[in-house]
Amino acid sequence: MAKKQRREAAGARRRRDRHHHLLLPRDERCVSCTTFNILAPIYKRMDSENCRESQYRAYWFSRNEKIIDRLLADRSSIICLQEVWLGNDELVDMYQKQLDDANYTLFKLARTNNRGDGLLTAVHNSYFNILNYRELFFNDFGDRVAQLLHVESAVPFLLNRSTSCVQQQSLIVNTHLLFPHDHSLSVVRLRQVYKILEYIEAYQEEHKLGPMPIILCGDWNGSKRGQVYKFLRSQGFVSSYDTAHQYSDNEEDAHKWVSHRNHRGNICGVDFIWLLNPDKCRKPLKTSWNEAVFGIIKYLLLQVALVSEKNAFALLKAYSTDDHITYSSFYHALCQLGMVHTDRLNSDEIEDLWSEADRNGDGVIDYKEFQRCIWSPKCCSQEEDTEIDITEESLDTFEADDEAFGFTVKEAALFPPEVERGMWPENYSLSDHAPLTVVFSPVRMPCSPRTPGRL
Repeated sequence: MAKKQRREAAGARRRRDRHHHLLLPRDERCVSCTTFNILAPIYKRMDSENCRESQYRAYWFSRNEKIIDRLLADRSSIICLQEVWLGNDELVDMYQKQLDDANYTLFKLARTNNRGDGLLTAVHNSYFNILNYRELFFNDFGDRVAQLLHVESAVPFLLNRSTSCVQQQSLIVNTHLLFPHDHSLSVVRLRQVYKILEYIEAYQEEHKLGPMPIILCGDWNGSKRGQVYKFLRSQGFVSSYDTAHQYSDNEEDAHKWVSHRNHRGNICGVDFIWLLNPDKCRKPLKTSWNEAVFGIIKYLLLQVALVSEKNAFALLKAYSTDDHITYSSFYHALCQLGMVHTDRLNSDEIEDLWSEADRNGDGVIDYKEFQRCIWSPKCCSQEEDTEIDITEESLDTFEADDEAFGFTVKEAALFPPEVERGMWPENYSLSDHAPLTVVFSPVRMPCSPRTPGRL
């Protein structure tokens, strides 16, 4: 038994060493990013449902010391944490002091209505200079928030042999979306992402920014099968972990990895580092929103109302004697599905959806329009382009007017290693989430026709 335990311990050490070796930057231009929901002690259940870790200082103190040790060992260029117990000064001081000493600059943002937890983003000063910091308050059902950082590389990059160096700029977002306690809350989570992208667009316009990569980090509380994932893919974002491991958006790849065991005991992949490069063509934001909402409507009809395509059309047209859906019956059906609420869909948004579905503008939706716009919304992910390598030739031929620096995903890893195989180890105790770390390398690429810098 002792030999077996020693072998298992040695194997665990090898896996940890492999993880750290894997994510060491390969050259001075590489940067890394870690996202981690560290499970606030006020939410961590102990043996009893009514007992929380926050009641036992020794437990939460020790666990958070181990989390900090891991973060310092990884030494990521950017650290994005969720569920930080910002209501406890001692815990906040732990992170502040140790990350300060490790040359990080910290930004903290509590959730609204004194929820007790919030976000913490730390930027390593050796890798990035901070140009601006903004806070986004969703002011919605879940009291959620987001942080936006505008950074530039601390190490300048050479444009070409005849010009000066430039410092690559990027936008970084840290957030934590609402947990989908019931199906109708999917649209709340979708709206939170929509607000983030709207805010990014407004920030870029306000500061007249040129094309640059955008990185979204956090606990998205939804898997690759959900509409938030499809919405971001339709906007040109790629999941960095899936890109590194060459996983597709197909159903067979949806369960290859996990990053969370939730309070219901289910394991799923919900933690993402999203990347949008300047070379990506994007749909209009409103178009992606409408397609995603129609996707939620279809899901609710299938999974909650338990109806077929023909019966779904009948449900939406309700008591209409003609073979079409009226606005009144459409609105009533959305009410039945729980989607009409101040925190979900408002009247203006429902009218926008109606206009999108009523393609010929005759005031009703016939079966063909129902099939094309509601039952089969085209919220399609974009194919990932072949990544471009930095070469001497590309450095010499760079034209500042139509090209920009982006990022290529070099490597990505989740910890502990078992979660990369879709399993959750019982002996893992850092959190109910797995930290995700991605290594990026700067690369030159052409700008999308919709740029500069706009979603």
